[in-house]
Amino acid sequence: MKKFFFMLLIAASSTAFAQVKIEGVVKDSIGNPLELANVIAINQETNKLDSYGITNDQGRYKLSLEKNTNYKLQVSYIGMKTADESISTTDQDITKNFTLANDNSLDEVELIYEMPVTIKGDTLVYNADSFNTGTERKLEDVLKNLPGVEINDDGQIEVEGKVVSKVMVEGKDFFDGDSKLATKNIPANAVDKVQVLKNYAEVGQLSGVQNNQDNVALNIKLKEGKESFWFGTVTAGGGITDDNGLYLAQPKLFYYSPKYSVNVIGDINNIGELAFTRRDYFNFSGGFRQPSQSSGTNISLGDNGLGFLTLQNNNAKQINARFAAANFSYSPTDKLDIGGFGIYTGNKILLQESNDRIYTDPELGIPDEFTSSNTVQRSDLGMLKLNASYKPNANNQLDYEILGRMSQETQEQNVFSSVIGDVAQGEETNPFSINQILNYYYTLNETNIFAFEATHVIKDEDPFYNAILANDPFNNDATPPDTNDPYDDTAENLGMDRSQFNYDISQEKRVKSNQLDAKLDYWNVLNSKSNINFTLGTIYSNQKFNSEIFQTLDNGSIFYNQPVIPVPPDDPYSPMNDTDYTFNDVYLGVHYRLKAGIFTFTPGLSAHAYSMRNNQFGFTYTDNFFRVLPDFNARIQLKKSEQITFDYRMQTQFTDVNQLAEGLVLNSYDSFYAGNQQLESSLTHNLSLNYFSFNMFNYTNVFARVNYSKNIDNIRTASSFQPGSVIRVSSPFNSNFADETLTAFGRFQRNFGKFRTSVNANFNYSKFNQFISSGQDVNDFRRSVNENYRQTYGAEIRTNFKEAPNFEVGYSYGIQDIDQGSSRTKAYTSSPTIEFDALIWKSFTLRSEYQYTNISREAGGSNSFDFWDASLAYRKDADAKWEFELKATNLLNTQSQTQVNAGGLSVSTNEYFIQPRFLTFRVIYNL
Repeated sequence: MKKFFFMLLIAASSTAFAQVKIEGVVKDSIGNPLELANVIAINQETNKLDSYGITNDQGRYKLSLEKNTNYKLQVSYIGMKTADESISTTDQDITKNFTLANDNSLDEVELIYEMPVTIKGDTLVYNADSFNTGTERKLEDVLKNLPGVEINDDGQIEVEGKVVSKVMVEGKDFFDGDSKLATKNIPANAVDKVQVLKNYAEVGQLSGVQNNQDNVALNIKLKEGKESFWFGTVTAGGGITDDNGLYLAQPKLFYYSPKYSVNVIGDINNIGELAFTRRDYFNFSGGFRQPSQSSGTNISLGDNGLGFLTLQNNNAKQINARFAAANFSYSPTDKLDIGGFGIYTGNKILLQESNDRIYTDPELGIPDEFTSSNTVQRSDLGMLKLNASYKPNANNQLDYEILGRMSQETQEQNVFSSVIGDVAQGEETNPFSINQILNYYYTLNETNIFAFEATHVIKDEDPFYNAILANDPFNNDATPPDTNDPYDDTAENLGMDRSQFNYDISQEKRVKSNQLDAKLDYWNVLNSKSNINFTLGTIYSNQKFNSEIFQTLDNGSIFYNQPVIPVPPDDPYSPMNDTDYTFNDVYLGVHYRLKAGIFTFTPGLSAHAYSMRNNQFGFTYTDNFFRVLPDFNARIQLKKSEQITFDYRMQTQFTDVNQLAEGLVLNSYDSFYAGNQQLESSLTHNLSLNYFSFNMFNYTNVFARVNYSKNIDNIRTASSFQPGSVIRVSSPFNSNFADETLTAFGRFQRNFGKFRTSVNANFNYSKFNQFISSGQDVNDFRRSVNENYRQTYGAEIRTNFKEAPNFEVGYSYGIQDIDQGSSRTKAYTSSPTIEFDALIWKSFTLRSEYQYTNISREAGGSNSFDFWDASLAYRKDADAKWEFELKATNLLNTQSQTQVNAGGLSVSTNEYFIQPRFLTFRVIYNL
């Protein structure tokens, strides 16, 4: 196989470079160079578009053409007459200049082909068919072909280094807040144009007074005939494994018309194809954003979900997935738009892991631990959103949105610990939340604009935790302690009844949150170059926290614990929590925006009056203070597609009730947590510098980013370990030592004919302070400074041939270096990949993906694993209704994959078991 790919690479390379270049300059009638003029070359023999280009700021263009071939060149520019000229290539490069005249008539030279790329102001339009090779099936396949567009590791769409914030189809929102649903489900054969909307403004009235340079949206234009009727695909298939049968059903149906649209997506399978993961669900914003996100105040409502083990690359030992989603939009008049969506995802997942953990500080006396676990996760997650937008005229817009979430999740885990023994853990939760948004935008006149934005959130979370550990009640006071019964000391300190044959401990929690975030903005447009913005806003948050620990005795009765471990300030841990926390921020902000040539400056500040109060154990703690937070943004527009931005923000970070509640919380059998009622806010300085350039002349895309943050009075966690045990008790406090983070990322892409090359580098440095004690004196903590260095380098080359097979070859190399003061850990990861696809006899599509990963450690030892997937599909032609596919995953039948994780106290090697080899046959019907 390696020989096959090598020969293929040589053949493709020789084909690509057996060409000649034609280049020159395009000018207007008075000699001025024309930037962004379109130049295309039509092969006279095949009547196909062989090459195209767009002129740079000097009017230069460059095309690569076949030798000894007749071509027709067409040069076009908005407002100019199109030039049309025939040329014949030899084996010598050609220089050809064009002068375009003003177009004062309606007569035009007929364009045989649409331009692959056109630019209209801030809109970049790709003609999908100009880049498609015939093997594309979904929108993501189309996007990967487009220069300047990437699908990152999280499945998000990036354009020129910026994450796409919104995906629309025919101008209508497609599931607000998530681009993966679009890229994974919209069929490729329905896509005509991909419109990249730069400087995208959600509200047109604010486009001239806000900095929108970082906002990018995508609008998908459908092919003629895909409008006003249903289109999409329906897939069904099955297969056989050693254990059970395999099945999948995936209907994906779409309808678009000028007045309304409907999208329906379904998926049920047991082969591990997750259409919407649990992580996707909780990251899904639904298009909601906080009005205060740029105010300088950061406060979240926290997350009290279960401690679900996360999937690695969406792999697990067994996955049964269910997914259903529907999205609609309706425009009864040109003034009113109504829309919404519903999403349900349900999964049953089996996980198997083994983990070797080595504690790196010998002074702590913590024993190394080996664990193996088997876990069953069940989740049913749902959300429903409705929205309406009313625009009676150009000066008024009223928006209302409501999003509800409900879920039911359970996790059952059997763990064997070489230190603790056998442990059975169970968790469950049934939370719900309701988010509402009300926005009103009013333009009084050309110089006075008003905006009111408000978000209201209600959350109700009820996680339950249970752990069962074996106990020998006859050796509780053994001296020295019985190593076969290591939980005795913990049980005594927690006030448990130690006469039982099992330690069966449970905790019920209830967290209710209510938050209002609102602001009123006023913009005064001083002139065409500047405006001033005043903001009056508030954040009000109330959270109620209740928890209770109890023990179920061998006879089934309930025993309420009386723990005796002291915590700062020498108060006992309580098995119960009853905390009421209220936060309020009232702020006034002012920002001035000035354009001066290529520069745009936006300095500003906000004055905040903060008020916090929490009540627990009959004691009320308050913290009220005033703070001014400056911010500054500068942009240098070097060219239309070249920009440097600098941003500085001072922010105040507040915690939520989960870290304030002092009563004991059980995170897991070996991790306990007690909050701190007197926690205060922390102050963060954030600086970022960004550069991007996208050159349409040679499709060179450069993006670089540097971020630095310094956190003062950061909330850190102090941990105590019982002597000779892995059981940790943690409590937060405000550290007097600053924590710092520096990240740098760069990516360079360039096209060479049909080859697209890309290199990237990522560097992350963090310095944080760690506090730990191996004894039970909670006031005797030892501070250590941990420094983490992570470096990742990558390179890839991909082709885009119309008539030949295509491939993508990549390589990534990572270094993880952690200095923990008393020890240092270094690990290396290397991973080559290759992807191959070919359209054979215009009917068969062959795809193959292979990835090899090797992990080694400086101290010695290495692990490696590899994956190989392949598929062969038959479709008579691109317009055929039926398609048949044979798909194989994990062809090498890899049983597990390995990962090295280094934390502040330990280094662990994790073996994660995955699904075996699957072979499925699928039938796809194209509507």
